Formats: sequence, structure tokens, C-alpha cells
Amino acid sequence: MKLQFIGALKFMESASQRPWLFFLILLIFSIFSRADQFCDAGLGFDESTCGTTSSSKLLIKGGTVVNAHHQEVADVYVEDGIIIAVKPNIKVGDDVAVLDATGKYVMPGGIDPHTHLAFEFMGTQTVDDFFSGQAAALAGGTTMHIDFVIPVNGSLSAGLESYEKKAKKSCMDYGFHMAITKWDEVVSQEMEIMVKEKGINSFKFFLAYKGALMISDELLLQGLKKCKSLGALAMVHAENGDAVYEGQERMIELGITGPEGHALSRPAVLEGEATSRAIRLASFVNTPLYVVHVMSIDAMEEIARARKAGQRVIGEPVVSGLILDDSVLWDPDFVNAAKYVMSPPIRSSGHDKALQAALSTGILQLVGTDHCVFNSTQKAVGIDDFRKIPNGVNGIEERMHLVWDTMVESGQISVSDYVRITSTECARIFNIYPKKGAILAGSDADIIILNPNASFEISAKSHHTRSDTNVYDGKRGKGKVEVTISGGRIVWENDELKVVPGAGKYIEMPAFSYLFDGIGKADAQYLSSLRAPVKRSQSTNLHSS
Repeated sequence: MKLQFIGALKFMESASQRPWLFFLILLIFSIFSRADQFCDAGLGFDESTCGTTSSSKLLIKGGTVVNAHHQEVADVYVEDGIIIAVKPNIKVGDDVAVLDATGKYVMPGGIDPHTHLAFEFMGTQTVDDFFSGQAAALAGGTTMHIDFVIPVNGSLSAGLESYEKKAKKSCMDYGFHMAITKWDEVVSQEMEIMVKEKGINSFKFFLAYKGALMISDELLLQGLKKCKSLGALAMVHAENGDAVYEGQERMIELGITGPEGHALSRPAVLEGEATSRAIRLASFVNTPLYVVHVMSIDAMEEIARARKAGQRVIGEPVVSGLILDDSVLWDPDFVNAAKYVMSPPIRSSGHDKALQAALSTGILQLVGTDHCVFNSTQKAVGIDDFRKIPNGVNGIEERMHLVWDTMVESGQISVSDYVRITSTECARIFNIYPKKGAILAGSDADIIILNPNASFEISAKSHHTRSDTNVYDGKRGKGKVEVTISGGRIVWENDELKVVPGAGKYIEMPAFSYLFDGIGKADAQYLSSLRAPVKRSQSTNLHSS
């Protein structure tokens, strides 16, 4: 080390006599000395891992490889971020890194269909951005998410430009949904651009948040028709916004200003009504519909009815609705109660078990999180008025563990079903399968190794989100993600994160997923069933009078 230091001094002395070389050295030194600015200092993991890379060649050996429809004991060979082979006893050279997965499950990384990172809402912004939120996701076994772009003053293009800037620090792959908050010819044209040029194949319509994001039935109808013509999936936040507004006013008049007022003002019947309305309008247009964050029996039953009738409706419960009940909103500690405020609200005991059952029987298809995190200081803005509490809870890091413990360990679903509801079905719905959501030759190397015999414990003190609270704090269970591989890189191992800002890629999602198969045929059958228009001859009776 001493010899290296002396050598460096002599080199600098020589360089000082060549100004151009001297300034080049200073520039290089400046870049390296400031490299920590590219790392995130607030995540609770070692900054030295920032910039860590791994071998471009990787063998995962001896694990049980699980896909949505089958499982087998096999090796998985990865090269340059792509799965090259899945078969037993793969032989490799000394230049290949090897992970032993004997006795463990090797599965596709999770895909979270519903997140809000760097989201400006209710006068503030979520604490997790595209780096911290994604880092937390990777620690929990999720390797891709789809975030919601909110238009800027109604402009889809301006909204997308804003989110593209936010996503530059991404450390894992991501896609975008687009919200629609107004309707005119410009929005209609921009929807075409989003689908045909920007890789966005889904649009969200809010039936809640009166005076902000809420849209009318007329706008929803126009949006549904446009989605159908583009082969894009229409999504709805289903609550009756007018009735919710009335419920909020009622609670304030009664002096109910705390977090419990949030749940009381948005009863399950209003979620059920809006779900039914959206489903029936989608049926009228004959286009697929995706209902986000299904939180109640009322909404679930509307989805079940429609699916039984053959309608193409997707129901997405979120982890909080599967795990929690609304008793937490009556906690006398405001900080603890407020952290659970989200919309639609967490429901009373019984709804959670019903949603689990619906997920296990296929009435509901996949699990999201609606990860939308505000800290306790931000939530405290509503200490005297629950209407001002920023809505949102965490879940992007906890989803894979909690779904395993709740659904697989309890015997409600199989291991293959777990892969389906946490990864594969999302990839199919948004038309990126088998690039994502599969352990197959040619698929992206987004992989997790889950140890079914290991235990996990969730704590706000050790999680990787920037929030100072956690709605699952203290929960324990079995089934732990021990390794996460993103794009062929080991990013989570031995409880350590190794993430690279900017390593994540934007994943374009093509239009016309499998949900649109047969739509044209159904339209033709509908037209042939009308027995109209009727050809009538001019009646002489009209003239005789």
C-alpha cells in the first residue's frame, strides 16, 4: 500500500508538468469522489453495495423450478440477463457463478400490477420514489412493477414525460398504466399515441375522488369505447364518488373526524355499486375490464356474477385487503390508526377471508399492493379531519411473503397457483408473457429463490421503504425469499441489497392481450341477434287519416 501511494505521488508530480493530463486526473478523481451521490443514503442498507454487479453467467442448481402450470427439479442457466436453459444437471465452466437451491423453490420474480411511486397526491408526495420503492420490492422478491401515470392538467403526454424523468433512477424493470382524468379529442388522440408508440396498454378511470380525479359515467363510456378500439385494458377504481362525498359530510356533521370516519364514510355497498356499474357499462361496450384493489365482498360478488355470465372481468385484491381488518382504524393512537387509511378502505373482519377464498377459486385473478406510502408526519395533516389524511399503505416489499404465508401455508392454493397470482397472470394480462412471469428458456432472468422452511418477520425498523411506519409491523410467517435476481444480477442475498440506480428498464406492453381474443366474433354475434333494422313498407293507414 505504501509503495502504491509513493507511486501515485510520482505520477501526480509527472502529470503536473502536463496540464492536460493533470486536469484529466482531477476530473476522474472528482467523479469517483462524488459517486456516492448516485447512491441512495436513506434506505437503510450499505451504500457500498451501490454499483455492485455480478457475473453475466449464472447457474441456479438443484432447486424445484415452479411455473404457473408445472414444477420440476432442474437447473437454470442464465447468461446476459436471459434464461438460456432449464433442465437437470447442466454442466458449466469455471467462469459461471453457481447458486445452490437444493430444497428450495426457484420461481419467476413477482410482478406488482399496482403501485404509486413518486406520486403527487392530496397536497404532498409519496415518500418512496422509483429507487427506494423498487429497492424495497427487490428485497421482498418482486422484480417488476407497473406504476400509474397521472396526467398533468389532463395531458397524457405531459404526465408521461414527468414519470419518465422520475423513473430514471429505477433499479428494476417497470411499466406504466395511464390514468384518464378528462375527455376531449386531444385525450382520445393521446391514448392512441400511448398505445401505439409508448408501450402503454391500460388506462385507469377513477369513479371516486370527487373534485379531483373522478370522472363521469359519460366519460367512462367514451373511455371504454376508445380502449376497445385500441386493444387496451380499461381499469377502474370502483367507489361511488358522489355518495362517498355525502358520507364524508355526514361524518363531519356527527363530529366523527378521526380515521374511523374514513371507513364509515366509504361503506362496502358503495364499492359494490360502482363495481356493478362499471362492469355493466363494460358489458354494454363489450370490452374487458380490470377492477383494481377489490376490498369487499360486495365488489367481489359483482365480479363473480359477471365472470359466471362469461364477461371478461379481472379482479385484483391487494395484500392489505387479504390480511387486515378495519378494527385498526379505531385505535386511540392517531398515528397508528392513520397509517391504515387507504381507499377503498380496509374492511371489517370477514371480508379478508372471503377475498382469500375468491382468490383460491379463481374469482379473483392476481394480487397487487397499491403501494402508496406517506409517513406519519404527512398523515398527521388530517389529525382533525380524516378527509385530509393522505390515502395509502405499504406492501411492495411484503406482498410475496404475506401471500405465501396466507395462501400457500394455509393450504388454500398450490405453489404453482402462487406463481400464477403473484407473477404469471399479471404478465399475461398486460401482454408481456413469457418475457416476464416464467422460468423458461428465452425469458428474462427475473428469478427468486424461496425457502419454504425459513421464517420472516416484518418490522418498520428493518424494512427498506422510506416510511417510518408499516401496516404489517410485527407479522411473522413461513416462506422467505432468500435470493432475488433481476436481469440476471443477484440483487438480494444474505439479507443484503445490491442495487444499481438506473439499472431498471422500461418494459413496453403491447396492445390486444388474450383478453381481447374473440371480441370481434362476439360483436358479430350480437349484431346478428338484433333482428334489426326492420324493413317496413310505407303504411297506407298513415295517409288515409
